[in-house]
Amino acid sequence: MLKRFIQYYKPHKKMLTLDLLASLIISIIGMVYPIVTRNMLNVYIPGKMYNAIVIAGVVVLVLYVARMLLRYFVQYYGHVIGVKMQSQMRQDLFGHLEKLPFSFFDNHETGRIMTRITSDLFEVCELAHHGPENLLISSVMIILSFIYLMTIDPILTLIVFACVPILVFVTIHFRKPMRQAFDDRRKSNATINAAVESSVTGIRVTKAYTNSQREVERFSEGDKQFVDSSRRAYKAMAKFHSSTSFVADIFNVFILIAGGLFLYAGRIEFGDYSAFVVSVNLFIGPVNTLIGFMEQFQNGVSGFKRFVEIMDEPVEEEAPDAEELEDVEGVIEFKNVTYAYDPSKEVLHDVNLRLEKGRKLALVGPSGGGKTTLCHLLPNFYHLQEADGTILIDGKDIRSLTLNSIRRNIGIVQQDVFLFVGTIRDNILYGRPDATEEEMIEAARRANIHDYVMTLEKGYDTEIGERGVKLSGGQKQRLSIARVFLKDPAILILDEATSALDNTTEVLIQQALDELCKGRTTMVVAHRLSTIRNADEIAVVMNGRITERGTHEELMANAGTYRDLYALQFRDNDVFE
Repeated sequence: MLKRFIQYYKPHKKMLTLDLLASLIISIIGMVYPIVTRNMLNVYIPGKMYNAIVIAGVVVLVLYVARMLLRYFVQYYGHVIGVKMQSQMRQDLFGHLEKLPFSFFDNHETGRIMTRITSDLFEVCELAHHGPENLLISSVMIILSFIYLMTIDPILTLIVFACVPILVFVTIHFRKPMRQAFDDRRKSNATINAAVESSVTGIRVTKAYTNSQREVERFSEGDKQFVDSSRRAYKAMAKFHSSTSFVADIFNVFILIAGGLFLYAGRIEFGDYSAFVVSVNLFIGPVNTLIGFMEQFQNGVSGFKRFVEIMDEPVEEEAPDAEELEDVEGVIEFKNVTYAYDPSKEVLHDVNLRLEKGRKLALVGPSGGGKTTLCHLLPNFYHLQEADGTILIDGKDIRSLTLNSIRRNIGIVQQDVFLFVGTIRDNILYGRPDATEEEMIEAARRANIHDYVMTLEKGYDTEIGERGVKLSGGQKQRLSIARVFLKDPAILILDEATSALDNTTEVLIQQALDELCKGRTTMVVAHRLSTIRNADEIAVVMNGRITERGTHEELMANAGTYRDLYALQFRDNDVFE
């Protein structure tokens, strides 16, 4: 994991080198004061060397001004390096998310993913900036102070440094529980973000069902988990800091007793003793910095670990020699297709279907029968294994085709329309970003949405809000249809596209859909059976199997499941899908 972290420094090697060099000079300048202090007390003051005293003071002042400028450089450019690394990680993570299969998003909440992109990577940024600096400055200061202390009095130095092994032992002992505690805290923070994302997205449902108090209680439960995990994390951190700080304080006790005895015995002069005390503080300071750095290190490591977890998720795969799907006719065939999201429960079993170019196939049947799964398998959103059968487009196994070329030639209109934050123009052009203004308007006309757009003050530049909240259900659906018109795919999937609409709106949408289906091979998941009476073929899907196939008239004559469903729907208008 460390190797992967270091790779993000590579584009910033020059600036990082300058940053570390500045940090090294800062450390060296820090050693000037005790050296000058020792000379002052032992040489300049006893020798009444007025000029030397003034010159030494001026030199120290100049060095401190230089150190101020170097600290500015380190603080500013060091953070810039961290931010750029964070940006690169965020782009890598987001790019990787775009390549992950549907199954990943089935099992991971949006709020938790957002936490990894934002707060987790912020902690990594802080570690990226402060980590090398703290380690370099502290290490150099500890080494230089040790060497200088040895020149003053080796015995006293070794007595003081005898505490170091104790400090190392305490650090190692308390580090593991603190790391685990901060990992738990980060996970609970993700839980809060997931709860907020879910509640804010569903705020209209919450208000409609007057369940605000329930949402508050759910949030409070997640917040309580965060408080509890934070309490454990800070308890572990408190043990770590209090113990290590106590050991660091022991240094001062050793100096006080041993130095006092050495001074009393005449083994060390007062000037050397004073310089020793100052220099020991130069040692203790970096030690305390390293101790304090442990908290930041744990946060950064936890954040990077969670970043790596997603980056290690396998992306959607395609055959190494996958070919482009071009000049699509639209002939679709499912051959012996069996599929299960969970190995213990099949969703589809030995399905065989063939749909010729430009034909419309309607899939009907009870909820959970496998209709939507068939629609998801065709664009290769979920991947079939070799033993699970074959799906062909124009006689080509979709496993042998590139994912982009398959999906580029398939248009999907769903019941749950997803629109992006932005304008009407942005969302229509999502179907083909390089389309001309005329092509976009023509797509809107064919989707029966252009006239409505023209009634708006800003027309196609009207903001629609999050997920199109400022539009009605029918307007959102027509906008999504315009998007597909602009994409102009050879194959079309309509997944309950009119099920959530009122009768008047349904007529407009159905007109647009009928226009959209012309000349395209179409698979329709039907909610209202009246909308698919003119389908070229209807297949009844129950328990993952095709139980009936034929035209509307043929299936009605068979007096089977389809006829029962049709009669039931038109008798009491119950919803069966």
